Amino acid sequence: MLPTREEAEKLLLDAEQCNPGAWGNHSRIAAECAEKIAALCEGMDANKAYILGLLHDIGRKFGVKHFGHIYDGYKYMLRLGYDEVARICLTHSFNIQEINSYVGNFDVTKEEQQEIEDALRSVVYDDYDRLIQLCDAIAGAEGVMDIEARMADVKRRYGNYPKDKWDNNLALKKMFEKKMGRNIYEVVGMEVQSC
Repeated sequence: MLPTREEAEKLLLDAEQCNPGAWGNHSRIAAECAEKIAALCEGMDANKAYILGLLHDIGRKFGVKHFGHIYDGYKYMLRLGYDEVARICLTHSFNIQEINSYVGNFDVTKEEQQEIEDALRSVVYDDYDRLIQLCDAIAGAEGVMDIEARMADVKRRYGNYPKDKWDNNLALKKMFEKKMGRNIYEVVGMEVQSC
């Protein structure tokens, strides 16, 4: 189940009041990109893509966390009955479907980490999972970023960005460009920002 677009926008605004930060604008940029890309991909719902993009980081409502935002968002959306959003909260950070591919600090309990690992293992990725992973990788807080510049920024901040995760993000970009027959940056209609 999904919230309506209006409900999703309200959830994000409420979350930003609890934990203000650049993550809110990043989520809006990801949502706009997801909507535009999905509109050009056969079989995808642009409104659904927007909602999923908007709420992929909703776990940040609960404070400044790394891995914890995945767990918090996943559990929060399940409590609200939004299972499709919960799934995206779970999968958006794992373009490689392994918990150890996460870039950042593991700031959850061993039990919470195991819960996420078990849930992640049970998911069969679809194009919405992949689309939000891609949009997360191109959305900065100020606008669309070149995917490689965004990954380099993450690497600078965390000291690491696994090559297979890097390569998989580039493969996602190519995959969606092939589906649309167009360049991602042309589709999103935004000027590419550098770091």
